[in-house]
Amino acid sequence: MAESSLSDTHADEGGLFGRPLFEDPSARALSRVGVVDVGSNSVRMVVFDGAARSPAYFYNEKVMAGLGKGLAETGRLNPEGAKRALMALKRFALLAEGMKIFPFTVVATAAVREAEDGPAFREQVLRETGLHLHVIDGDEEARLSAQGVLLGWPDAKGVVCDIGGNSMELARIGDGKVGRRATSPLGPFRLQQVEGGPKKRRDHIRRILRNLQGMLDSSGERIYLVGGSWRVIARLDMERRNYPLTVLHEYRMTPKSVMDTLDWLAASDLTLLRARTGTSAERMELVPLACEVLREVVDIFKPSEIDVSSYGIREGMLFEQMPEKLRARDPLIEAARMAEATQARIPGFGKKLYNFIQPLFKSAPPERQRLIKAACLLHDTSWRAHPDYRAEACFDNATRANLGGLDHPGRVFLGLALLHRYKNSRSGSRMEPIFRLLTEDEIQEAEVLGKAMRFGAMFSIDHPEEAGVLHWQPKKRVLELQLTERGIGLMGEVAQARFNALVLAMRATPAITMAR
Repeated sequence: MAESSLSDTHADEGGLFGRPLFEDPSARALSRVGVVDVGSNSVRMVVFDGAARSPAYFYNEKVMAGLGKGLAETGRLNPEGAKRALMALKRFALLAEGMKIFPFTVVATAAVREAEDGPAFREQVLRETGLHLHVIDGDEEARLSAQGVLLGWPDAKGVVCDIGGNSMELARIGDGKVGRRATSPLGPFRLQQVEGGPKKRRDHIRRILRNLQGMLDSSGERIYLVGGSWRVIARLDMERRNYPLTVLHEYRMTPKSVMDTLDWLAASDLTLLRARTGTSAERMELVPLACEVLREVVDIFKPSEIDVSSYGIREGMLFEQMPEKLRARDPLIEAARMAEATQARIPGFGKKLYNFIQPLFKSAPPERQRLIKAACLLHDTSWRAHPDYRAEACFDNATRANLGGLDHPGRVFLGLALLHRYKNSRSGSRMEPIFRLLTEDEIQEAEVLGKAMRFGAMFSIDHPEEAGVLHWQPKKRVLELQLTERGIGLMGEVAQARFNALVLAMRATPAITMAR
């Protein structure tokens, strides 16, 4: 379990992608890259595009093939699962060809690496689809999955726990690095083969987890959950709590909440819950066993918090290729920059708007400053929406978009600020239930930010400073606007109304003066 780099086999091939993806460390954009993850339960194809540090999902398709079902009992791939997986891979190869995706990389995990007919399946896939399956071992799977968490969560520190159909991998992360890691046979398909009933299975799970806990030397740390079964449990936790924002990435649970949900699930009709949450039958079949594992993980590792990551192996493969200079960038800001460059009416104005309104937020801490910067970059990216729905479109884009480095309160703060960029009042909004993820002070701050951007956008010339400069005197609560001669011409009736709205939101006294 030493600190590792890419395995020798993959290094000889130039990496899993066959060539470097980021030859220029200063690159901002990523050309389309395709990845297929052939797991024990699902086969998924993802095509990444967009910002180099925060890739977006250009295409995403999954087939619940069940390739590893029964593997622990027979030692072989599930025959029906192998047929479904092969059909999916044929389709994915044709899709990649049609999209002109290169490189297109296929990675296989526990089922293919452990089955005695795994090599024959690889040969069949190569023969019938032209795709080469890179089979990675458990240590590599743990490392890539942990790197996926780091791609979307740069400050992550604790233990990554990735559950698949036939195995469960764990890895320590912190300071942007992956440390100790281990693999275990705690996937639900394997647990189905443990004889002796629930008590024997519980003893089996606890024995393995105690060993893993000792190997990773972890107690009381944050745990990051990766894998479909974990995500279903998290989605059900949202259902039990009536949580208003059903975005799984960076969803955070307390140990008590997890235990309450596991008790609730044990007493519930999972068929009804499956229908309410849109979970597939194949996935829900594995949830009870995943619940048993999670209960013991919480009991033995005693985590301070349990967080959900939607990023895993596929994203970890991209992170693998990133130079340190690229890894060091903020994924939220990079995604916002890309959105502005491709969707805004005046690309580049977001930075100027940020500088214009910055005097209002000089005392804001770094975490708030990055949200302010992201809001300014995104402030005009929904302009194509109908004016009557533009504010709601902004809110939806911020709260539900594929954005890394952004927790749920951050999403709502960003969304609310962008809502107020286009609309003075939030009263009666259909998004009101989501606002409860913020404190009253945070709601107030988001409103001020939104109205500051709404006013600043009135000066969307080369540089807003050519029109005027804002000065905020917090002790006197005076908001001064110093206008240039050009600014006086731009300060029309609508601009004046927006300035007044900003002053009101800040509970300030206005002062408009001439710049010297």
